[in-house]
Order: sequence, then C-alpha cells, then structure tokens
Amino acid sequence: MADFAQGGLIGTLHNLRNRSVEDLEAELIDASEETPMTLVLPCLYSELEGPAMGPIVEKLSEIKYLKEIVIGLDRADRTQFDHARRFFERLNQPHVILWNDGPQMRQIDTTIDQKGLAPSEAGKGRNVWYCMGYFLAAGNSKAMALHDCDIVTYERELLARLFFPVVHPALNYVFCKGYYYRAAEGRLNGRVFRLLVTPLILAMKMTLGANNYLDYMGSFRYALSGEFAMRSEVVSSLRIPSDWGLEIGTLSEMHRNYAPHRVCQVDIADAYDHKHQPVSHDDPDGGLHRMSVDICKALIRKLAVNGTVFSPELFRTLKACYYRTALDMLDHYYSDAVMAGLRLDRHEESQTIELFAQSLMQAGESFFANPNASPFIASWSRVISAFPDILPAMKDAVHADSRLAF
Repeated sequence: MADFAQGGLIGTLHNLRNRSVEDLEAELIDASEETPMTLVLPCLYSELEGPAMGPIVEKLSEIKYLKEIVIGLDRADRTQFDHARRFFERLNQPHVILWNDGPQMRQIDTTIDQKGLAPSEAGKGRNVWYCMGYFLAAGNSKAMALHDCDIVTYERELLARLFFPVVHPALNYVFCKGYYYRAAEGRLNGRVFRLLVTPLILAMKMTLGANNYLDYMGSFRYALSGEFAMRSEVVSSLRIPSDWGLEIGTLSEMHRNYAPHRVCQVDIADAYDHKHQPVSHDDPDGGLHRMSVDICKALIRKLAVNGTVFSPELFRTLKACYYRTALDMLDHYYSDAVMAGLRLDRHEESQTIELFAQSLMQAGESFFANPNASPFIASWSRVISAFPDILPAMKDAVHADSRLAF
C-alpha cells in the first residue's frame, strides 16, 4: 500500500518497496537456522484442478527457507488422493498431505469426538485445525504460516513478507496478519470487508461506546484475509471457529491471549485475486449471505463474552447505525473506484448492504435463541489434556493413510 502511517493498536509493516524478494528470502534463510518454518496449505481437491494451484506449487518449489509444507486435503477419495500425491511431487521441500477423508484420519476424528472435542462441521476451519495438530505433532518448526490455495495472482514475495515479522530476530511479534487490496478484471472487490466488517465495527463503536476490542479489530486493514503467520507457541492454545468466522475468530483469540504489541499486519501483495463467492440473496446457507451471518455472530459473541449486554432494542439501533454508516462508506468507495478507473455498481452494492443489515438481525436472533453456542473448536492443548497420546497417534494416522493411498 502506498503509505507509511501507523494507526490503531497493532503494528503495520508497509511495503516501502526498498527491498527485492531475493533480499527478503536471503534473510529468511539465515533466520531459518534458528527458527525453522512450516507452510500450511488447506485446500479442496477441486482446487488442484483450478487455475491457481499449479502456479502456486511451481513458485513454492523455488523457496529455500521452508522446513516443511503441510497440505490439508479435503473432499478427496482414494483415487483423488493418489493424484494429489503426484501433483505435489514437484515440490522441492519435504511435504506431507493430511488426507482428511482417509480412514485413519477419520478414526482420529472419531476418537476425539468421544469427548465432544472434534470439529462439529466440515470446512476450512476443520482442515486448518487438523493441520495445526500435525504441525504440533511433527515438531519440525518454530513458526507456521497459512495462505489460501486459490490465489491466481500468487508471488513468492507474499510468503516472504508474511513470515518475516514472526521469524526475524530483531522483531518481537508472535502473530502476523497479511493485508492487501482486492481488485480484479477492472472491478473493486472485497465486499464483505468493505461493506460489512468495517462499517459494522464503526457502528458498534458509536452504539456501544469506547471498547478496546473494537479498537483492536478496527486496526486491521483487511481482517478477512486468509493469510497469517504465527510462532509455534501460539498454536497449541489457539481456538479457531469452524464456520465462516474463522478469520475474525482467530484475531479475537489473539486479542484474548496476547498484548496488541505482539500482533502485527503486513502488506503482502500489490495485487490479489482469488475465488469469489456469490451473494446468495435467497439462500441463507450459502455464499456471502451465510458468511455475513457467521461473521456478525463471531463479533457479537466476542463482545458478549467481554461483558456487553445485548437486547432486541440495541440490535435495532445497531442495525440502523450500521446501515447508514455502510451507505456513507459506499460513497467513499465509489469515489475511490472512479479515480482508480475501477468499476463499482452502486445499486448492486446497496442491495448487498441491505442483505448484510438483515444478516446482522439474523445473527442477533441466533444469539438470543442460543446465547451459549460457540463455533470455536477446542484448542489443541485441551485435546492433548483429554487424550495425551493424540499427537503421535495423529502423526501415525497421516502416514498410514499415505501408504494406503497407493
């Protein structure tokens, strides 16, 4: 991003364009001697057949500072897993595939579920959670990064800039969040963050008053990015949601567990584009409709845990405040798009804001109907406490499934 301003409660590390990716990678190679690094790639089998994954793997194969790559593979039968093994053979780093649908991994899931600690639903959150478990079980690295597998604008610099803040010996961060702007094919994207998260946090501040958590969340330039890195000591105590609230929930957990000065955000890409979700106006269980409800629920539950008292009257006020704030921000985004020569359909985005306002009320109704509900998966430290041998058992299961695939 073309600025150098610091604002909010967390550090912002800009791309001031003074260093090449080769220069960054040389420092990461040096840092890897003391702090080995693992990359986690949560993916669906279908993404191996898409336009992004092949080029991502080709670029990753050039990176020399990675200790290991852990690939979480969802929705794959035995034949598809066999193909995935061949697909990732071009990687030059040690790598392992967690076949989440494999018989041994399913048995691990059944074991953990005996005490109600297994993820309750399939999805990215479950995939990431099991990859974190394997990361702990393997014990090969002191830092872990994660990014999506549908990035069609992927470059090596993205990963180098993501890892740098948590592994460089001169820096003191334990968690780093990537940010970038979303645009593709002449259109300004990132609708959920632009039209829901940012105006909703502002509306919550106006409605609820001074709030450290909202100040913290408002510090992130793109809180919904799927790219983050962390030190290994963070992983075992981290609870992550299994639904679309994954990114918001992860940031909330970092707020609960660490002081803001241990958390930062970093500019990782000049251009970023990946798979786009449909709005799904008429389907509350799909697309941005489902995503927006889950995100609203994640914010509401975190505020409730911190002592905020919600009522139907408060939600009506919050909805009205959000709606007006979002429309005002839409005017600014439209001006920004015009100056940048990008397309932005004001009518379409206004309709999306109306949907998000309904999503906020749906999230409120869900909260009142079941205030004790939690989308968080248990932390691995809790699972280890319940099943002391679970990590070596999971490591064995991953390798047993791998042998079974051929």
